[in-house]
Amino acid sequence: MAAPTEDARLAALLAAEDRALALLEMIEARGLIRPGRSEREIEQDIRGIARDAFGVERDWHKRIVRAGPNTLAIAADNPPIVTVQPDDIVFLDLGPVFGTWEADVGQSYAVGDDPAKRALVAELPRQFAAIAQRLAAEPDITGAALYAYACAGAAAAGYRFSGRIAGHIVAEFPHARLPGERQAHHISPANPLPLSDPDAFGRRRHWIIEVHLVTTDGAFGGFYERLARG
Repeated sequence: MAAPTEDARLAALLAAEDRALALLEMIEARGLIRPGRSEREIEQDIRGIARDAFGVERDWHKRIVRAGPNTLAIAADNPPIVTVQPDDIVFLDLGPVFGTWEADVGQSYAVGDDPAKRALVAELPRQFAAIAQRLAAEPDITGAALYAYACAGAAAAGYRFSGRIAGHIVAEFPHARLPGERQAHHISPANPLPLSDPDAFGRRRHWIIEVHLVTTDGAFGGFYERLARG
């Protein structure tokens, strides 16, 4: 079988993300994120919905549900499980695999009416859009330069950019096994290479942009990620 064309690869990745976004919509519609529920309970419910409603049999990274103080933790951390509190903040980071294609979506929720938490949740997609627009305008920007841009944008908005990376590639599963230096697959200070460089097979790389903002006092954070569609 011939390898998919670049247009076909992009179409498949977009379709996978659309299904992941539909999964988020179902999570919200079923009211899974509410006070009194533990992160583990929410995560297990998401696993069931993904399997039963979307046919997801595997995820390319662990399903992450973070609430309250745990919203300060990055993906690699494994903080103690907490329960969602009234006026809390919660974020999801999901990496479902649809067929052979990866998706990666993140979303934050203000549970209650706390204005500071609602403001952070509203700021996350704005920061994402600014980073995505910068990448679209300057596709040859390096991973290190785009990361620095993300940090500067967060600071200008009154937050701290807390992620060790500001994004990564997404592809046919499993992209993590693609040949080459791992740093070349990340938007991070450790990547001095243009993001427009092809992967080890000469194919276009497609970028997930992730935004992890934390309040300047370190009280709580929020997370948002999507495919850069430009």
